[in-house]
Amino acid sequence: MTACVAQNGQAQGHGNGGAYAIGLWGDLPYSAVQATVGVTNLIADMNSQELVFTVHDGDLKSGSSVCSDSVYTQGLSYLNSLRAPAAFTPGDNDWVDCDRTPGYSSLAQLDFERTLFFSTPFTLGQHQLHQEVQSTPLCPGVGGPTPCVENRRWTVNGVTYATLNIQGSCNNLCDTAPDPAEYAARNQADIAWTQQTFDEANQRHSAAVMFISQADPGFDATDATRAPIRDSKTLAETDGFADGFKDFLVALRQQVVAFKKPVVYVHGDSHYFRIDKPFLDEQGRRLENFTRVETFGDHQENGTNDVHWLKVLVDASSREVFAYQEQIVPGNRVAVPAP
Repeated sequence: MTACVAQNGQAQGHGNGGAYAIGLWGDLPYSAVQATVGVTNLIADMNSQELVFTVHDGDLKSGSSVCSDSVYTQGLSYLNSLRAPAAFTPGDNDWVDCDRTPGYSSLAQLDFERTLFFSTPFTLGQHQLHQEVQSTPLCPGVGGPTPCVENRRWTVNGVTYATLNIQGSCNNLCDTAPDPAEYAARNQADIAWTQQTFDEANQRHSAAVMFISQADPGFDATDATRAPIRDSKTLAETDGFADGFKDFLVALRQQVVAFKKPVVYVHGDSHYFRIDKPFLDEQGRRLENFTRVETFGDHQENGTNDVHWLKVLVDASSREVFAYQEQIVPGNRVAVPAP
């Protein structure tokens, strides 16, 4: 199952009644064994199935490793070895945290990624899918303002998808070298892209919207070990750290309520596979049409134990549109070997 490409960011998936499958993964690889064994097994598993496209939601490396060019060219090789169109959105380990190593600039690394992964309006992969590319507002670059070309949008069989450059490390407001000016410009661009995505979904009468980003922004006060802690009604962060997510969450919540149909936010970052409904309205009521999906990843101390992916079945004619099947790669099982 591949996608027929159109130049307006729309694609037609081949499947019964317009239904199709996509693959989600991220926070990989973090170690040598994950890079040489785990991801190789994962890609082979994806390639054995009929997917319209795949998305890696960021972090092609661990946060403590050096941001050498070879890391990114290795990531490019992974994505281009996928049979289905392969979309990608950067993670904080890929650029925000690069300045942990002396001599490296986070902004220079993001510029490098924009050149390497986002130089055309197409996905990566053996088959490619045309995407809409954000051109304004501009984001900071080493040489001055530049388009946020990593933010992409596309539609397949009545469902709209978009990537957003939203990052861990407080969205570049904490860690080694916080950059409030970079954050402010990119945050404005991300919010604009979010709003424009809903506008386009409404114009196309899309049945659902899925966003893919890297950051776990935290939605409430229940997940202190993995995410920012915030008041679920006001969405203000309450843990004393710089809040790089409130403005985005407020804008997202407003759009989710107005859209009424299913909205999914896919992320990595906190390395805990889950599918849940943590978003509340201003009165503390759960937003029934919103789902958070966090992909597998990291935990390199256990080898390939978490090198798996999520298959999403998409059917715009069904009530909830998305159905989820975790894909435990047989060759990557550690605690319980495959039967």
